[in-house]
Amino acid sequence: MSVHQEISKHSQDQHDRVRRFSELDAAREKWIEIALQKCREKEDFADALDEINAVTDQINELARKGIVPQRKNVTKEMVEEYCRKQ
Repeated sequence: MSVHQEISKHSQDQHDRVRRFSELDAAREKWIEIALQKCREKEDFADALDEINAVTDQINELARKGIVPQRKNVTKEMVEEYCRKQ
């Protein structure tokens, strides 16, 4: 494989990783909003929390390959504290 092809492949891999990160991060934010809404309404939000952390795990797996940042897993306490501060 030529150097040009290797550079192009590397660049494409990075682009794909950033694109996938953006998709996952948007999904994570959506689930965070759902969890916050349920918390505000005093509903159980455990299912949303599971979704948040499943997506977070995917983001962190992607981040281990480089170029995109990791995200923290979200706890029930984090959601409740955020709701109290609003």
